[in-house]
Amino acid sequence: MKAIDKELLPMKAHYFLFNAGTAPVVPFMPTLAGQLGYSPAVVGTMYMILPIIGMLAKPLFGYIADRYHQHRTLFLGGQVLTGLAFFMIMFVPGMEKPPPKVEFHCHQGVSNIQFCSQYGECVEKNLERYYGNRTLGCELQCEAQPFLWDIVCQDWLQNKTENCAANRTNPQLDFGTSINMNDILDAGGCMHFMIPHDRGQIAGQNVTFVCPKEKEYFKTNCTMDCKEDYLKEQLAESAVINTRSAMAMPQFWFFFGMLIFSWIGMAVVVSIGDAICFGILGERHHLYGKQRLCGSLGWGIFALLAGVLVDHMSLGEVNKNYTAVFWMALIIMGVDVFASSKLRHTQTHLSSNILKDVGQMFLSLRCVIFFLWCVAIGLGTALIWNFLFIYLEQLDKAFEGCDSSIKTLEGLVMSIQCFGGELPFFFLSGWILKKIGHVNAMSLVLFGFGVRFILYSMLQNPWYILPIELMNGVTFGLFYATMASYASIVAPPGTEATMQSLVGAIFEGVGVSMGSLIGGLLFESVSARTTFEIFGIGAFIVFVVHVSLQMYLQRNRNTDENGTVKYFAPTDAMHMLNDQEYSRVS
Repeated sequence: MKAIDKELLPMKAHYFLFNAGTAPVVPFMPTLAGQLGYSPAVVGTMYMILPIIGMLAKPLFGYIADRYHQHRTLFLGGQVLTGLAFFMIMFVPGMEKPPPKVEFHCHQGVSNIQFCSQYGECVEKNLERYYGNRTLGCELQCEAQPFLWDIVCQDWLQNKTENCAANRTNPQLDFGTSINMNDILDAGGCMHFMIPHDRGQIAGQNVTFVCPKEKEYFKTNCTMDCKEDYLKEQLAESAVINTRSAMAMPQFWFFFGMLIFSWIGMAVVVSIGDAICFGILGERHHLYGKQRLCGSLGWGIFALLAGVLVDHMSLGEVNKNYTAVFWMALIIMGVDVFASSKLRHTQTHLSSNILKDVGQMFLSLRCVIFFLWCVAIGLGTALIWNFLFIYLEQLDKAFEGCDSSIKTLEGLVMSIQCFGGELPFFFLSGWILKKIGHVNAMSLVLFGFGVRFILYSMLQNPWYILPIELMNGVTFGLFYATMASYASIVAPPGTEATMQSLVGAIFEGVGVSMGSLIGGLLFESVSARTTFEIFGIGAFIVFVVHVSLQMYLQRNRNTDENGTVKYFAPTDAMHMLNDQEYSRVS
């Protein structure tokens, strides 16, 4: 029986807790932004800037950690910043909902208020569930034309109001009525709030809604105010805030500011955390995947739990209630800080010239191709991270209709990504890389993205996405193990945190940033389905180019003789190259 390595327990605990603390919040932020009213272009712009912030933060704090031996301090500080920033997002104010826009119809003694929406059936069920048999008093402000005033004066008021004729030029008609929330008809995607003909009031005078059939049909656009916040939420139009409008809103900057702080915190924790992990492992780099899979466990479990909680707390509500996930993030990140404080890591080697040593990596053609590969993977990853759930919610509204469990589905998606995809591939990453090598692994990841995106573009039923998410093992699990292990291999001694930060910055700051912007623009200009199709075709093209380049290099260059880094599997030979090899990197 193998003895438990107690030195690695705090590292395992950190990976589990950090991912458990970020899983309830990170995946839901794009959909929360949409719920707050921001357009896909605004979401794409935010998630273009956030990775750039991370790109700047990772090498900066990685350099500080290496230069001043402050790995532990920055590591814990990043966790505190992440938890607090996530929690503060809970206090981002929503937009004030305007009074609902409706139509008032009156013909042959039948009067009703009509509200049309693609979610009309769902709204009707929510209203009946919430209000039951209650009657609400409502005030309507309607557009008025002269012929409408003729009907109001002659048939409603029966010419009893002296100044009625003078109102024929008034463009607005104000009146009150009452509606029974149990007397709603659904027809053709529209709800009809039926009004008894004797429940009208104009300027304090009771009126009867009489609209003779021989006269022109009485129909007008109105705004309705029933002094009920729940009704206003249910009938409110979905606001779409463009980029220019968002820039002028203080609540947008508060929301975006908290996202920036959380992104900086996560960037520091991820990059320095991996460097600390490799430092603790020493020559046992093959154990990295087994430490990292603890993170997949935390993410999968708490992402599913968060989705179920959000759905449960949002029953009968128009918008999802995310309160629980912010509390989860704060509490779990606090526990992570405590667990991480038990880490004991001392850097044994400090490069005398960190920037020069890392800069040499850009002189190696294979390293440059590796960096470009990270950019390409970042493009595809951005689409999944920032827009997959928006796409799922579009499919859900079209397919599921009322009382869907979209957040539960999203939680299941993340759980399958972790348990069915990432976890096995993190566990087997060493064996896979030993069998096929890093170069072939890179090509396989690109091919996996192509297949995954094309399958997304073919979805009709959102629940059919679940088996597709098994591919996350290839597109993220194998990718991350390949990226982290290769970066550790090529990093000169004493630059480990800087190198991990640089690779992460290239992946997120360049790849994810560009992918977020392009994805947001395509979502708005074409459609979600077409966007995934375009990215899928693009992934296949990059796959072919990558394979061709590697075949060319293999055929025209002897990597062992020229000193370029070899591709080792982390299971058997994921060690630092010796000083002679570094001096000969071309």
